[in-house]
Order: sequence, then structure tokens, then C-alpha cells
Amino acid sequence: MTIQRCGWCSDDPIYVAYHDDEWGKPNFNEAHLFEMLCLEGQQAGLSWITVLKKRDNYRQHFFAQPIASIAALTDEQLAEKCLDAGLIRHIGKLKAIRDNAIAWQNLRNNGTDMVQWLWAFVDAKTINNDVPDYKQAPAQTEISNSMSKTLKKNGFKFVGPTTCYAFMQAVGMVDDHENSCPSKAK
Repeated sequence: MTIQRCGWCSDDPIYVAYHDDEWGKPNFNEAHLFEMLCLEGQQAGLSWITVLKKRDNYRQHFFAQPIASIAALTDEQLAEKCLDAGLIRHIGKLKAIRDNAIAWQNLRNNGTDMVQWLWAFVDAKTINNDVPDYKQAPAQTEISNSMSKTLKKNGFKFVGPTTCYAFMQAVGMVDDHENSCPSKAK
């Protein structure tokens, strides 16, 4: 029997695992939230599967390290990372990961609980949208616009409203699984 997943999910095993095990499921792990915010920014102009296929390399270069270590990366170290074909070789996007780590640390050092702060945009609970077809899901919302403006004001990069909405979907702030998908929260 074939499982009828959301229409955007191909049969690529990486995509299937991401769809079934992660996308739309509430996540409150600080390191994971940071990783996903940064990875969504890496996608700009590319397909999500491109990012997913490079995810292990991003983890090796960045996300397996503490956020403070990422914040301390030099321009020279980032330029060196830009030579690795296992990453998206766009220096602005790689610098954004470091800049986001600096912004994240600054907020945390000022007493902000980053998990609570991010989840506060959705009042700490998942928004479960009615999605008969994935093509009808929004690309951005008032909430993702607000999140984008707030993140940018605090020094984050590559966090436009569409990126923020994709982040919200990825970490389960929003459940945009199709209504007929077995992964849809009931």
C-alpha cells in the first residue's frame, strides 16, 4: 500500500524522512531551531531538497559546534568553507550563519530564552491550517512578516517573511500538511 503524502514530497528517501519525521512536528530544541532558521536561509533561490542533501555537511561545518563557536568564525574561515562543494558556496549565505549566531548569542546574553521567544510568535502552540492541497498553503503570513522584521531588527540575515514561514512550517509552529496526509495533526 502506498502512503499518500503531501504533494510536494517526492519519493527521494531524504525527502520522505524529512516529511514523515520532522516537517510540521513541534520542535523546542534550541540547537535545532537555530539550525533550521539558518538552513531555511540557505535555501533562498534553491530547492529545499538541495539543502537537505547538503545538511550533513552543514552540520559538520557549523551545527555540530556550539552557537558561540559559529559566532566566532572569521571571514577567512568562512571563505575557506566556501570552497567546499558540500555546502552552498555563497559567501553571503555562509556569513549569514555566523551573523545569525552572533545575533542569537546577543539575545541570549541579554536574558532571552530563544525557544520561548521564537515560539511566542505563535503563542507557543502550533497553528494547524486547513490545507486541502499544498499549493493552497501561504508562502508568508502576518506572523512570518512580524518574525522577519523582528529578527532583522536584531541582526539576523536571510530571514525574509517567506524564509520565516518555511522555518515555522519546518519546526512545527505551523502544520501545513495536506488534510489527507497521514502526518497531519488530527
